[in-house]
Amino acid sequence: MEMIGKTLKHFKIEELLGKGGMGVVYRARDTRLKRAVALKILRSDLVTNRDRQRRFLQEARAASAVTHPAIAQIYDVDEVNETTFIAMEFIEGETVGQLIAKRELDLIGSVEIALQVAEGLSRAHQANIVHRDIKSDNIMVTRDGHAKLLDFGLAKLLDPILEGKEEVSSQELMQAETLSQTKAGTLLGTISYMSPEQARGQKVSQSSDVFSMGIVIYEMVTGKLPFQRETPLDTLHAIGFEEVRPVTLVRQNLPPELNRIISRCLRKRPKDRYPDARPLAADLKNLKRDLESGIHRSISLSDRIGQFFKSLKSSMPFGIIGIAVAVGSLILVGFLILMEKDKGLIILLVLFGFVFYRYIRNRKNRMLKRFAKEISKFPEVRAIIVRGDQVTVVVDQAKAKLYIRVNRLIDLVNKKLYFGGNVEAAVRDDLSPNEFHKILREPGVIYVRDDVTLKSDTELAKEENSTKSSSIK
Repeated sequence: MEMIGKTLKHFKIEELLGKGGMGVVYRARDTRLKRAVALKILRSDLVTNRDRQRRFLQEARAASAVTHPAIAQIYDVDEVNETTFIAMEFIEGETVGQLIAKRELDLIGSVEIALQVAEGLSRAHQANIVHRDIKSDNIMVTRDGHAKLLDFGLAKLLDPILEGKEEVSSQELMQAETLSQTKAGTLLGTISYMSPEQARGQKVSQSSDVFSMGIVIYEMVTGKLPFQRETPLDTLHAIGFEEVRPVTLVRQNLPPELNRIISRCLRKRPKDRYPDARPLAADLKNLKRDLESGIHRSISLSDRIGQFFKSLKSSMPFGIIGIAVAVGSLILVGFLILMEKDKGLIILLVLFGFVFYRYIRNRKNRMLKRFAKEISKFPEVRAIIVRGDQVTVVVDQAKAKLYIRVNRLIDLVNKKLYFGGNVEAAVRDDLSPNEFHKILREPGVIYVRDDVTLKSDTELAKEENSTKSSSIK
């Protein structure tokens, strides 16, 4: 239904701003106060259940009473002619998700945004308001650098109808989440920020928002979502049972204090996290002050030991099992030395351990060679280059079938890696002859198609001059 030019109460709709999983957002004019507002008209299927609508209106009105510079102010929430809408502060800027995608956030900027949002969230938590849907796309940053948390109260629409129950089944949870799915990826994008208790369909509290804030901070400083997997079910499993990789291992030179804050936010049990956003904001404020002054806080011995074992877990083959095998092997060799056993046996064990380590260490290279063997079967593939953890597949023409195959094989490689960083792949069909032959002259080429010949610099220069002359004509 066309809404441009129509009026709901005293809000005249002027311009479409965007469409999302919960409805359509318009720029509107408050004819009473003569100001611009963002008017979100909710999808009708979200409010067909009268009990759900009643709870939403009640919570949204309660959220409108919470005022803070970091919270987008709710001006009105109502229903007119079976159209439920919420009028809120109109904010010009970009979402944190957009800033992350454009790589425009540095460490201090990320901590500043996190601090502002945590302080606003703290005000809401003091009023016993839980946001339930904190994610990078629900945080706007204005042109002058102020963060604004959006959509307080809206997530209540996605809650399952509890009817007095403390918990709901995973099927009910998935059905509730499906309400927000309007296109592929929307569902996974919402689930990726859930707390474990949300993922299990349990009752949420302020500490659930803290968990989601931890995910947003992790995403801001690393550019990656810690729990996102290929499918919603895999993501839910990761949230409930898998530990995140420390940010200090994902990105170098991040302060250990930041890792401590994020780790506390992302504890699986609510009682192990910050109880609400207030102490989180206090720690972020101290971290911001330290970063601006250049001070590095000393880490307690227990935290150092914990980080040491986390780094071992991420870098050792087979994780915890690999650590246990390594320790056991050292104990065995030490025991044999103390018992003055045959030195030949000790040397044999050491050699066996070395060969086994080399076998595991070179696993990535062997798997990438198999990857090249499979991908080279596509006739359009001209060359495959491996540099560190980056694989580049150069093709005549990039086809969807090839993209799917490359991504699937790279996912299989990453799943079978015992340690080290994940491999990333890029398919290129936009290289100029000069760029292509320059790549072929550098290390890392593991496959070249038979009809590809390496041209001399003179030949390339002639071709380039010929191309320039043709374009001029």
